[in-house]
Amino acid sequence: MMGRARQLLSKQRKNGMLPAWGAFICLSLFVFFVFSDGDFSFLLTYSSLSRCFGMLLLVVKLQRSKSAAGVSAKSLQCYVVVFATRLCSILRHEGYLPYDKSGDWLYHVIEGGSLVATVAALFLVQVTHNLTYEENNDSFGAIPPLPANLGALSIVAPCGLAAALLHPSLNRDWFSDTTWTYSMYTESFAILPQLFLFQKQANARETVEPLIGHFVAALGFSRLVEMAFWMSSFTELADRYGNRHVGFLVLIAQVVHLLIMADFFYFYITSLKRGLPLQLPTGSTNV
Repeated sequence: MMGRARQLLSKQRKNGMLPAWGAFICLSLFVFFVFSDGDFSFLLTYSSLSRCFGMLLLVVKLQRSKSAAGVSAKSLQCYVVVFATRLCSILRHEGYLPYDKSGDWLYHVIEGGSLVATVAALFLVQVTHNLTYEENNDSFGAIPPLPANLGALSIVAPCGLAAALLHPSLNRDWFSDTTWTYSMYTESFAILPQLFLFQKQANARETVEPLIGHFVAALGFSRLVEMAFWMSSFTELADRYGNRHVGFLVLIAQVVHLLIMADFFYFYITSLKRGLPLQLPTGSTNV
């Protein structure tokens, strides 16, 4: 039994499974005890930290491997929109900030860091290592007449329209409320191009590079944590007339994100348990 456990740990270390999440757990505890009041709203900061951690992992992967294979530029384009629009809201008003002291400045810094890391990753994929970028496999949204390289518009455009029409009003400011909601809606679907690319790899019997798997898992985990916060603060998502339909839309958007990633999470956790590289089965229902 002990020999089998050592073998499993050895495989996990080899595949980069334990060090990545071990570092994140240590960082989470440090941020919680140093920068938080212990308030429940810290979950928003924790969610932001998880997203930033995921993006930094991807940058490390791209720099270390000198290859953009297996990474979707379209997902990264969507996440640039996510972080940029969220910052447009939280830098102007306080309605969607954590209530504890982590919302004074730390939350802003983490979101800004996420944007910088995402732009850096996108630059590495499409410029520095563009010769290894799998553009043919990163074909999500290639629906005529939309050009294949503009597939991200199939996500960001409808989400922008939905946010303009249906959004909470915690800031009592149309632009600020709309940009925050735009970020929320876009984040729910931004991972789709990456999962679509994973499916192409599965069809080719390829495994998912460990750090790319961690990157996607961290993004999904962040939404799970954030959903826990907004479920507890559901009544605050009512619009200016007291209607709660917008609150339902916000929660539904987060649930949709988790449902989209359900298959990925299953096989990711399975790979962790077995200490083996992540490989999604052909015909997976991720997308």
